[in-house]
Amino acid sequence: MNSNKHRRLIFVILPILIVVLFLINLWYGSVNISWIEVWETLMMNGNTSQTSKIIILQYRLPQAITAMAVGIGLSIAGLLLQTTFSNPLAGPSVLGISAGASLGVALMVLLGGVVGVQLSSISMILGDMAIVLAAFAGALAVLLIIIFVSGKVGNAVTILIIGIMIGYLVSAIVGTLQFFSSSEDLHAFILWGLGSFSKTSITQSLMIFIVTFVVFVVTMVYVKPLNALLLGQQYAISSGFSVRLLQSIFILISGFLIALGTAFTGPIAFVGLAVPHIARTFLRTSNHGVLLPAVVLIGAALTLGCNFISKLPGYDASLPINAVTSIVGAPIVIWVIIKGRRMTNG
Repeated sequence: MNSNKHRRLIFVILPILIVVLFLINLWYGSVNISWIEVWETLMMNGNTSQTSKIIILQYRLPQAITAMAVGIGLSIAGLLLQTTFSNPLAGPSVLGISAGASLGVALMVLLGGVVGVQLSSISMILGDMAIVLAAFAGALAVLLIIIFVSGKVGNAVTILIIGIMIGYLVSAIVGTLQFFSSSEDLHAFILWGLGSFSKTSITQSLMIFIVTFVVFVVTMVYVKPLNALLLGQQYAISSGFSVRLLQSIFILISGFLIALGTAFTGPIAFVGLAVPHIARTFLRTSNHGVLLPAVVLIGAALTLGCNFISKLPGYDASLPINAVTSIVGAPIVIWVIIKGRRMTNG
């Protein structure tokens, strides 16, 4: 099978897989709901029980949409960062943006307990949005620092190192806050850090999805600059592109997507790092015109699959999504790397 037919087949299979996984996420859970009830609820049929409607529309549907949106956002961010820094290990965590979100939540949850303002008091006023706003503020604060540094320093490797150092600094501050915090606040912070797609309303999930899709459309405008940057900075400059401006734009887009996802779901491991590698291996191309749509589809399918796996049969609780993405993802990445080396050597 030639490469074009191979790619077309993948782009046919992936949307079908996403639809199937999306419906499975609506059907499967701690409460048994039939396929007929799922379908009738989606079709707004009045025959479905009120309980089934509430479970599907208020819990499972927002969770599935959020999983898709965050998977798409982190995958796009991972691809942009790996191209920008010419580093296959670049991902959402390397710039310290995820750590910034953790710092924002830590300052609200843990510092509040240290100074005598318990999390319960804050939650009574703002509810779950308090954590979302704190995470988003922390992530954006680090993003602004990175953008400022990228404007002063033209070297992508230097920006990468500074981002990693910011991550270490933030982790040290969070660790100090954990040491002085109460057990209740520490427990709440740890739960947030484990990651979950189940903390959004239908309005929030749709907002995340729409914003992420708009950013994807905007990113598609930069296919030529991304391909030029992939061939090296000198090639990009000779093609008439401003490397420093491109780096700032791609860091801004990546940082925004990471901040958006992390704020609502907590830090989600592995997805942004691994999906670009999976896309390159299966599609056998480095063309961003193909890779960007591919990482969108693979990222959505992967997070929907992980969300399904996280649901424990017979239990109300779910496994931490971070644990699932790592357990599922690490073997996939190892297999992809081995497969890629065999294809290269063969």
